[in-house]
Amino acid sequence: MRVGTPGFVPERLIEARAARRILSKKALATLISVNPSTVTRWEDGTSAPDADALAELAAHLHVRREFFLRPVANSDRPLFYRTLASTLVKDLNYQESQMHWLQEISSIVEHYVDFPEVDIPDVLQGASYKQLRDEDIEQIASDLRAHWSVGDGPCIDMMPLLERVGCIVGSIEMGTSKLDGLCSWAQGGNRPHILLSTDKMSFPRRQMDAAHELGHAILHRHVTEEELKKDLKEIERQAFRFASAFLMPATTYSYEVKSASLASLLSLKERWRVSVKAQIRRLSDLDIIPADHATSLYKLYSAKGWSREEPLDKNWPISEPTVLANALQLIVDSGVRSKSDLLSVEFTMKAGDIENLTALPPGWFSRNAEVIGLKLRESVSDRTTGDASTILPFPSRKG
Repeated sequence: MRVGTPGFVPERLIEARAARRILSKKALATLISVNPSTVTRWEDGTSAPDADALAELAAHLHVRREFFLRPVANSDRPLFYRTLASTLVKDLNYQESQMHWLQEISSIVEHYVDFPEVDIPDVLQGASYKQLRDEDIEQIASDLRAHWSVGDGPCIDMMPLLERVGCIVGSIEMGTSKLDGLCSWAQGGNRPHILLSTDKMSFPRRQMDAAHELGHAILHRHVTEEELKKDLKEIERQAFRFASAFLMPATTYSYEVKSASLASLLSLKERWRVSVKAQIRRLSDLDIIPADHATSLYKLYSAKGWSREEPLDKNWPISEPTVLANALQLIVDSGVRSKSDLLSVEFTMKAGDIENLTALPPGWFSRNAEVIGLKLRESVSDRTTGDASTILPFPSRKG
């Protein structure tokens, strides 16, 4: 018989442990001075902590006690990782917990503020990602550029574009350079959430990461967990191909390549704001240079030490997401909720977690906010549930 705090949600304890990078149940048990088997029973749901133990958990995991009584903000869609390597399990678990928290914050804020409508066209029209050819992905990227009025030249900044088309974006330090970004559609599949890494970040890398995660949102919206695990390599390849095609259209970028040298690509980087390494891959994918030439360029690239940092990497400031930060400022400035209300009633994680995920300045919850113009919902209970996407034709096969 389950005893302890009524309504305790075991998954929330697992999530909080991951968010604080506590790898094992034993480590948590040591932290709060209980038997490891006790933590095991809490996490598998066979028992629940009593009031005192719940207070201990909340204090050590830096959340409110109510955190453990709310359901996990799980999505019915998979999270798109770059790798599922077992050696990164702690980092992957942390990344997943932060995505859940981003979705939870988004859901709470959306009670009060109208986010930009979702404008993610249904490019597959029921077809499977398995049917996609490279030429299909190229065409999809081109069609989307036209649909979003990006033009045929360089995409100046992916961040405002993602938010304009309805993505909710967060950015955090992952604690490892092996994890770049994460994408998942929210519960019900009505809005994509993207979490980007700030580790060792440069603007060209942020551009590629953002376009890559957008590729997942576009091409892999209906992929199942089983398909992701089975076809991860191909799914990642497709997302990268989309990102490359979106940032470097074959119809324009390729015609500006006068010579396939590092010096030439560095010059193109200044205009297209895409890394030299990504350009080498793009030229190879488009069969503009043969495989052996690409290999030679990669070797020379490595010999110059550009794997650590490329020239021009620091030429552009890295933009941060703004939608959630502006929305929270609007809620406070309009008097709908005070900052203390938000922390004591709406949110269950600590202020620093919210500031970090939403790109609010550190300490925002402890000082006055500035007035930001967004649109408040006419009714707090009014929830937008429709999908504002349109349909673009899936490229037909020839021959």
